[in-house]
Amino acid sequence: MKVTEHIAQAKGTTKFSFEILPPLKGQNINSIFENIDPLMEFNPPFIDVTYHREEYVYQELKNGLLQKKVVRKRPGTVGICAAIQNRYHVDAIPHILCGGFSKEDTENFLIDLGFLGIDNVMALRGDAVKSETYFTPEKEGHTYASKLVEQISALNNGVYLDEELQNKTPTDFCIGVAGYPEKHMEAPSLDSDIHFLKKKIEKGATYIVTQMFFDNTKFFQFVEKCRAAGITVPIIPGLKPIATKKQLNLIPHRFSLELPDALIMAIVKCKDNTQVRQVGIDWCIAQSKELVAAGVPFVHYYSMGKSDNIKAIASQIF
Repeated sequence: MKVTEHIAQAKGTTKFSFEILPPLKGQNINSIFENIDPLMEFNPPFIDVTYHREEYVYQELKNGLLQKKVVRKRPGTVGICAAIQNRYHVDAIPHILCGGFSKEDTENFLIDLGFLGIDNVMALRGDAVKSETYFTPEKEGHTYASKLVEQISALNNGVYLDEELQNKTPTDFCIGVAGYPEKHMEAPSLDSDIHFLKKKIEKGATYIVTQMFFDNTKFFQFVEKCRAAGITVPIIPGLKPIATKKQLNLIPHRFSLELPDALIMAIVKCKDNTQVRQVGIDWCIAQSKELVAAGVPFVHYYSMGKSDNIKAIASQIF
């Protein structure tokens, strides 16, 4: 089923969903199942699976020259989605990126998903690789997520890259996109970010999942601005519980967002990461309760491959 259909069927109640990372290369899928199994009691209608593009490293040879080596640390998004749907009978939603994909790669990726009976995709530009200052698209690829959405929508209308194909069958993907309550790190302002978010909706996206945030006021203001701009699709809040003291510095830097002073000081007072983890759980529970009371369609959790803290939160909410 499509995410929009799950929302319609919920009839105003808030549902639980979460996102997982593919395991590191060399690990097997049991590591995924071990973290999904404890969360299935909360009846998630869908599970997101991230996609990780290739990275490049340079290794010094004996002669002093550098050799470029392609590294892909987390392959397997499509296979994991198929395994999730087969094992749990819930919808798996793969992320599809601009980065690392040509238009032809994108079309072939979507065809594979269609063959597997996958009804939803999350269309993202993706981050710059570590060797880049700014995002650089693949040759013959998309620079912006709006163009990726446009290609998926075209395929939904039976428009393939090869115009000479015969007996073309339209796909039928429900397209999700990302929203940023505190604006994308590269956007000059929140209003301009919402302007371009609306472009993705106009090109065919039918729901939004937000970047993590730790102050619900930021989310509610973001939703108000989106509605004022004419964006009417469902907006799903994304949450992540803080688990380590290191994340106090890492999260604001990596995701360009603010942490509330009350949360910061509660974590600073913790003696170890066990205490930090509990503070993160308690804070996320409070956020979740307020969001549910506000009638959001889903609360979506970024698990980062760990389920114990997400289970502790969900057990108090769902």
